[in-house]
Amino acid sequence: MPDPLTPEQRRKAMQAVKSTGTSPERKLEAALHSIGLDQWEAHCPTLPGKPDFAFHEARVAVFVDGGFWHGHPTRYWQGRSGEYWDKKIARNQERDRQVDTELRSLGWTVIRLWDFEIQKGSEAAARRVQDALFPNAVRRVAEVAGPGYDADDTNANAAGGTGDFSNVDSVLEKVVDDER
Repeated sequence: MPDPLTPEQRRKAMQAVKSTGTSPERKLEAALHSIGLDQWEAHCPTLPGKPDFAFHEARVAVFVDGGFWHGHPTRYWQGRSGEYWDKKIARNQERDRQVDTELRSLGWTVIRLWDFEIQKGSEAAARRVQDALFPNAVRRVAEVAGPGYDADDTNANAAGGTGDFSNVDSVLEKVVDDER
């Protein structure tokens, strides 16, 4: 199906799409601040792909990807929106792969988070970033907490109801502070 808009109409429509300061980015930013992470550069122009959050010291680049624009299988269905969009999304995905490869070749860790996942739970997304920034902290907290510790849920009763890990958050904060 051909694009129903003229090239000029399409250009104006695409220019109107917000690419920085989106709601998911703001939610992730607030979640990062809430766990004490605030040393990043937003939309870093000197790095490939202009990461939404660039943690230079740790060399961690974080992208907040829109499910439709970056072709998440539950948000974009190839063949349903027409050839224009199939090609556009395919180009976006190829560019994402190239950016990831280039950043990794420069020694950066790349994290891609889906916008809809952040909207559902920005705390989990912030923990993913924190885990990349402080990989040894995650291992050390798991050692302190013991068997059954679930790194994805620091507030869970990690021992399946038999242990008390109510202090895991404070342990995590101490371990992260030690690594800083």
